[in-house]
Amino acid sequence: MDDRNDFGVQTSHDQASSGWGTAAATTRTGLDVGTSKVVTARGDSRHSASDAQLNAFVAVPFTSLAQNTLQQNGIPHYRDGEELIVYGSASEKFAHMFNAECRRPMAKGILNPQERLATHVLESILGSLVPPAPTANEVIAFSVPAAAAETGAELTYHEETLKRYLKGRGYTPLAVNEGLAVVLAELANESFTGIGISCGGGMCNVALSYLSIPSLTFSIAKGGDYIDSSVGAVVGEPATRVKAIKEDNFDLNRANDDKIGKAIHIYYDKLIESLVDELYNSVTRSQKLPRTDRPLPIVLAGGTSMPKGFRDRFEQLLRKRSMPFEVGDIRMASDPLTATARGTLVAALAER
Repeated sequence: MDDRNDFGVQTSHDQASSGWGTAAATTRTGLDVGTSKVVTARGDSRHSASDAQLNAFVAVPFTSLAQNTLQQNGIPHYRDGEELIVYGSASEKFAHMFNAECRRPMAKGILNPQERLATHVLESILGSLVPPAPTANEVIAFSVPAAAAETGAELTYHEETLKRYLKGRGYTPLAVNEGLAVVLAELANESFTGIGISCGGGMCNVALSYLSIPSLTFSIAKGGDYIDSSVGAVVGEPATRVKAIKEDNFDLNRANDDKIGKAIHIYYDKLIESLVDELYNSVTRSQKLPRTDRPLPIVLAGGTSMPKGFRDRFEQLLRKRSMPFEVGDIRMASDPLTATARGTLVAALAER
């Protein structure tokens, strides 16, 4: 039986059951650097263990007493002038206590250029999850989003910042497209052929892969944060509270009478519509689609895809479109929260 931590992240996974292979391999690390969470998967071809931290922080006034209390309770933090920066999963609890908003070092899948503390906070979170390389130049694979209309030079800066940090920890870093990572984690039995969709906090990433080679990748700058902030704005509630309600067994198949529930339904529908529209537009415009007669499976992953009914709504909309290929089964990842990290681990293990 797999263990889960307080944030619902699976802490062990049987890779052999996913079709990776049966021979033991060198232990390596895969890293999902998401807007909402940073997730690691470390292991070999048979088994991996996962860990996660919320990719967020909150600033509280500095006092010596507060600093000592945080240290005594093992709460990750550092001092920044007259403030204490509490980062990682503990930050959300602090935000709830003080009715404040968590701040994010990342926005829409990349480092937030508007956040002064973005790089320092993200590196602090990574430091709590990724130890120094146990052997010199050990390969570590990390996720990067596909380019979107809203990103350009910022995406290059984001990727290179992560590479430099990981090199400083003694690793040889390998960037892996986030949608492709879902394919690598979930479609081994299909020879890594199909469509992987990662619906995260900042954006949704999509990759169409044939035999592990991505022929099409794209992203839309809508994710869980879009839902939280949009709902919060129209109902007059903090986005942090909306997020807590959304993640508490929310069911898109069930009608809601309260205003927050109704608003969550509305903005989830808008996100799914945008995702299906962009998938249809991208594949019909593409000149690089693989020529295959077999149906292409679609795997949905990421925390934003987890409410009950998400897969059903996505499939209902997609099946109405005439795609240039036959769509196979549409399914959820075996563990949506760790799929991207596990996929990057597959990529890391494949490197010699």
